[in-house]
Amino acid sequence: MTKEKAKNIAKALIFDSGTLINLSMNGLLPLLENLKKDFNGKFLITKEVKYETVDRPIGIYRFELGALRVSNLIERGILEMPSSIGISDEELARETARLMEIANTTVSAKGTAVKIVSEAEISCLALSSKLAEKGTESLIAIDERTTRILGEKGENLGRLMSDRLHQRVEVDESKLEEFSKFRFIRSSEIVYVAYKKGLLNIQGKKALEAALYATKFKGSAISYEEIDVLKKM
Repeated sequence: MTKEKAKNIAKALIFDSGTLINLSMNGLLPLLENLKKDFNGKFLITKEVKYETVDRPIGIYRFELGALRVSNLIERGILEMPSSIGISDEELARETARLMEIANTTVSAKGTAVKIVSEAEISCLALSSKLAEKGTESLIAIDERTTRILGEKGENLGRLMSDRLHQRVEVDESKLEEFSKFRFIRSSEIVYVAYKKGLLNIQGKKALEAALYATKFKGSAISYEEIDVLKKM
């Protein structure tokens, strides 16, 4: 594949593992090909995301079909790796490690740091950061709540983690600024955009509602109230 300079790319959509798995489980991965046609940018995944969606599950019978679906999108160039735009695994690994260290020392319980994010999720943020350095705007497609709250509503992080751990936690608010620059989208909103563009291939008044609930029940952290808002838009 011919390498392109990242500075020549207007925008990119970066996919985390959970979003791809959600779309795959709901039979909605084919939407990505049509959505990309008028996106005027790149659909990207990191090697960590590829490992979680293709390399690891390909050998597990239960998940093999989903892995093949994602692999097919990579083979056809719908999803691309950072190397296709001149960003190396080495520089991404360094940025991922840096952001992991910050994120996983932001919350503590009884004086001990709490791991709140995974490497695959943070690799997506690292890629977004590297793209920004080259003047490329990006959105990160991620369904998991914690990473999005870390970037969008850091003030809610303490309550979320206290609820999960069933104990009081401390949040180092000085570290939240590092994540405020990232922008996120969920599989639910991707489906909404596809519906508005007439790409969902399901007719009727219940089509959007059904698709949104399908993403919710396969892992998208979207509330019933947010679904109601999207249905009315």
